[in-house]
Amino acid sequence: MKKHGILNSDISRVLSYMGHTDRICIGDCGLPIPDETERIDLALKFGQPRFMEVLREVGADMKVEKIILAEEIKEMNPAVLGEIEEYFSGCEVKPEVEYVSHVELKAMTKECKAVIRTGETTPYANIILQSGCIF
Repeated sequence: MKKHGILNSDISRVLSYMGHTDRICIGDCGLPIPDETERIDLALKFGQPRFMEVLREVGADMKVEKIILAEEIKEMNPAVLGEIEEYFSGCEVKPEVEYVSHVELKAMTKECKAVIRTGETTPYANIILQSGCIF
């Protein structure tokens, strides 16, 4: 049995086979997930687990070179945006940040290795994490 890191076997598996520039998405409970993209559903009930709880754990278990957010988060969910910025400000090498429309972000989930669905109910609490190289 694992002693450290993510215990969820699906998340652990996906992270372990990701290579440089591969992507994974963490989304709120309303984010549509394409049929061809793996769904890892953590949603227990509205609000649980929170988006930031999941982001902190996934972010601690992978090297992130780039994050992609919906442009709409700036106006519609500044509180979560502030938490995201604060979390990544503590990184040794800060990831590049790209903003796209929410429509574009949803389309980009087709290229992700998986989408992790949280119980988050605040708007635009979605992020795509692009894997960096660990050496």
